[in-house]
Amino acid sequence: MTVSGFITAIVIGAIIGALGRLFAPGKQNISILVTILIGIVAALLGTVLANAVSSADTAGIDWIELLFQVVLAVIGVTLAARTLGGRRR
Repeated sequence: MTVSGFITAIVIGAIIGALGRLFAPGKQNISILVTILIGIVAALLGTVLANAVSSADTAGIDWIELLFQVVLAVIGVTLAARTLGGRRR
């Protein structure tokens, strides 16, 4: 993987992670680094799942893939917030 591939993965991970935080219920006391890591993992797993479900090659935005990625990010952010989010009052 090239340097541009790493930078792209970080940018896409940040976007997917931010969308995950946006749609996750409640307040999330996790760092931006954890959000980006969750976003990267969700983007990779979402792509794999979307390719397994649908083999159609789309021109433009693949909405099914994006939906998988965001749903996985919401699940990841919610789990991380519950385990890493600190004490609840």
